[in-house]
Amino acid sequence: MNDIFVKSLYESIVKENLQLYKDLCETTNVTPKTDEYWKKAIGFYDSLTDENKDTLMRIIEQIMIDTISNMLGVIDGSSTLKDCSLEPKLLLDSIDTEGELQDSFLEFIEEESNS
Repeated sequence: MNDIFVKSLYESIVKENLQLYKDLCETTNVTPKTDEYWKKAIGFYDSLTDENKDTLMRIIEQIMIDTISNMLGVIDGSSTLKDCSLEPKLLLDSIDTEGELQDSFLEFIEEESNS
């Protein structure tokens, strides 16, 4: 069950959002009404070579993977939150994940990178 969950996290959060970010960077038309942050972000993206655009997307992907891993570590109890004594626990279909989500996620990522 953990395997299904971590694969779904990767597909839904990493892959889908990475494609969304790429599409936004490549298709957003900058107008005078465009938010200043997006103007700068799109201008930066447009200034990159194709190789550097790919590198940027890989950096963003790695940040998402690291963030998910850290969050799963908090849920598993292998990582702690500063100034928080709560002990979170995640149940999948009422079944304890047994503190293995972060390891399962990182194993999945390793398998993905080797395929």
